[in-house]
Order: sequence, then structure tokens, then C-alpha cells
Amino acid sequence: RGDIFNYFSFGVSACEVEVDTLTGLFEVVRTDVLMDVGHSLNPAIDIGQVEGAWVQGMGRWTMEEMAWGDAKHPRAAKGSLISDNPHRYFIPSAADVPKDFRVTLLTDADNPTAIHSSKAVGEPPFFMSSSVFFALQDAIKAARKEEGLEMAVCDAPLTSERIRMACRDHFANYNPDARVAGSF
Repeated sequence: RGDIFNYFSFGVSACEVEVDTLTGLFEVVRTDVLMDVGHSLNPAIDIGQVEGAWVQGMGRWTMEEMAWGDAKHPRAAKGSLISDNPHRYFIPSAADVPKDFRVTLLTDADNPTAIHSSKAVGEPPFFMSSSVFFALQDAIKAARKEEGLEMAVCDAPLTSERIRMACRDHFANYNPDARVAGSF
């Protein structure tokens, strides 16, 4: 019994980041997550699920870039996946976890039509980690403003290289291959 669509859950995430505009490296200083999981059957497990999905999602928004054989990669067969190993496809490590990571489970959010009044918890926080992408965009916007530049569109994943080039200081302007218009 039950209805698969009775497991909708809601949440919100906010991040504080610090960006080194000379290298593009960044640190997630603090993350706050409020997650609606209905009646939590085991809060410790649910918080662990939220943390794990959030960090996995952060990798999606900031590291996990797929590369294919094309004109930029002439040694690979055209159309073949070349980011197929740990040396070319990066995922988050323990060092990438936010320094101050706060997860709160919403109380009094029971789900009376579902099993044990529960809601989904494993996958929803994956997308909530987009807050790190938007925090990085705000940092890039501030750096560009200092250089007298308007905001540029940023594509995911916002890798350190993309962050570095999007900040566009006088050192980056010496790079003839840098994109002047468009996205980073």
C-alpha cells in the first residue's frame, strides 16, 4: 500500500565560499541544509544521507567534467570518452567537504499517507548542492566587478580552471586563448 508520489520532500541549502582569484581554487567555508524528510526513522542515517548526497552533488557542480575526443583532443578517437579514469575525472574527497557543515531535519513535517510517515532522503540533497555553484557565481561576479567587467555566464561544472578564467584579472588577459565573450 501507499503511493509512490507521497514521498516528495523539500529542502534548502546555503553556502559560503572563498575563492582564490589567481588560481581558481575555492573552499566551501560553510554550508547549511534544512531538509524535510517527514518523520525521520533514524536521524543519524538521514543526516548522513543528506551529507553524502550533497557532497556528491557538489562534485557534479564543481569537478565532474566529461571530456570527449574532438579537435581539442586529437589523440583520442572522435566521440570517445577520455575522462574515464580517476586522473581525468575528478570526484570530491574528504578535503572538499565544507569546513562547517550543518544539516537540520525539519520537525513536524510528517507524511501521514506514506509508510511510517516518511519521505525521500537519499537523492533530493544532490540538487540542493547547486547552492555551491551559485555561491561561486556570486564570487566570480564580485571579482569581475573589481575589474570593471560585467557578469559572464558560467557553465557547470565550475572547475578551478573555469573559475580562474572567469575572474579575468590582468594576468588572465595575457592568455590569447581566453574566451572574451560567451561562457566559462
